[in-house]
Formats: sequence, C-alpha cells, structure tokens
Amino acid sequence: MPRPLALAVDFGGTKVEAALVDDDGRLLLGSRHRRPTGAAATNEQLERHVGDVVMAAREAVPADAAIAGIGIGAAGPIDVEHGLVSPLNVPAWRDYPLADLVASLVPDVPVALRMDGLCIALAEHWVGAGQGAENLLGMVVSTGVGGGLLLGGRAAPSPTGNSGHIGHVEVGGFDDACACGGRGCLEAVASGPNTVAWARAQGFAGTTGEDLAAAHAAGDPIAIAAVERAGTAIGPAGASAANLVDLDVAAIGGGVSRVSPALFDHARAALAARTAFPFVSRVRIVPSGLSDEGPLIGAAALVHRPESST
Repeated sequence: MPRPLALAVDFGGTKVEAALVDDDGRLLLGSRHRRPTGAAATNEQLERHVGDVVMAAREAVPADAAIAGIGIGAAGPIDVEHGLVSPLNVPAWRDYPLADLVASLVPDVPVALRMDGLCIALAEHWVGAGQGAENLLGMVVSTGVGGGLLLGGRAAPSPTGNSGHIGHVEVGGFDDACACGGRGCLEAVASGPNTVAWARAQGFAGTTGEDLAAAHAAGDPIAIAAVERAGTAIGPAGASAANLVDLDVAAIGGGVSRVSPALFDHARAALAARTAFPFVSRVRIVPSGLSDEGPLIGAAALVHRPESST
C-alpha cells in the first residue's frame, strides 16, 4: 500500500508555495517550492507560477508513496462551492478557478480548496499551539491578516468558505482605510505592509518587516510604537471574536508575529482589559506553534483530516 501524501498548496498575496506533507503533518524534505505572486502579477504569470510549484512538488513523490489528495489554502475571499479565488492583494485574479487549474495539473486526484486562514487554524489544531483546544481562532498576520475558526473541533460552518475572516473586522479607535472598502479593519492597521507604512509616515527609514524588527530590538521609538499599535489592534479583534463564539485559544502566526514578543504583550493587555466577562479574558493569545510551514500543513489537513475541515 503506497504511503499517502497530501500535495499542499498555499496561495497568498506575495507568494505561492507547494509541498508534499505526510499524515503526521511533516513536510517531505526537498518537496517545497515557492514562486512570487503580488499585486503587479499578471494572470499568465500567476498561472505559470502555480504550475511551476505544483509540478515540482508532484515530481518529488517518492517511489513508495502516492498523492492521496490536494489541499489548497488561498487568500480570500473565496467561493468554496465553485473553487474560485479573489485574493484582495492580487487584483489580476477575481473569481479565478484555482481549484480547476490545480486539478488539471494533477488529474484524477481529489482537490479541496479553503481559505488560508482556516488552513492556519487546522494546522494549529493538528500539530501546533492549538492542540487540544476545541474552539480555536487561527490568525496569520503577514501581507494581509487572515483568520479561521474551529468550533467544537471542526471548521465553523461557512456557506461560501469565508468565515473567520478576522482581518476585516473593524477595530474601534482606528480609521485606516482598507482595500476592502472599510475603515479601521484589522488588516488595514496591523498587516506587515500597513504597519511599516504607518511607521514610515512617522519618520521611520526602513522599508520591510525585517527592518522594523531590527529597529524594535535596537530600541527605536517609532518601531516600538508601530508594534504597540499593531498589538493593540489585534487584542480587541481577538476579544470581539471571543465575545462572539467563546474561544479557548487564539494562535497567531505570520511574519508580523515574529517582529517582537512585545506584539503579544500588547495584544494580551488589550484583551485583559475586558474584565467584566471572564469567558473573554480567559482566552489564551499564543504564538503559532509552527514555523512558516503552517499554511502548507493546514492545506494538507484538508486531505489527511477532512473530518475537521468540513
């Protein structure tokens, strides 16, 4: 009997990746491949780059294994029924049939598409910081801010596949314009590019999250203020989610989550201020238990743990 592998695909605002993942949630060495996406990418470039990473991962299947299914996590919004994606930060794709594209590259293998935020939550629940938690918010704070919800150990019901999209929950006290059309959305405040943009507007000379992290570690006051601002937005957003669905854990990953541990201190302080409701203040805000492989592991969970993802 061939060893079952998931071919996992993660499509986001700056990159698309694919890898092979076993049924213990481990990536196979040498199977992970990455290509750029981005706001300036054309449809043809995106299709080519998806094809490049999917076919490279497929070619890495060992002789004793077989692809049991393909899991795709994509930046939202998505249309899960029809396999369509419309990633906010990739304007070339609106209602693009990503599931069909991937299926055409690896025929006769089942394909499951879900929002990348849900894949993060599935990964944390399976092998990350959310193990044992029945009610979990998984959040990725990176190019955008994505999220996914598990309630009772299963993905929250979602007719279109977009539940848990916490990046577009509006946070009180902020008025930053968001690409979705809202104002004060968590993504508009706390995403990596928007956090750096805010810092630059205050006089910060850096241009990347890595620059911000280095400046924060060196005690730069603008970088410290930028991290505090992001964390102070994340905490109330988590509190809002906890008020709505009674969470156990909020596990946060993505590049911004690694800028400084202070981000979590600010988020927890903002959550703890909700002292009137113990069921809210009990929520644990924790760093992701995974590396940047989390989205791929979560996409693989669509294949290896389908009972949790539907």
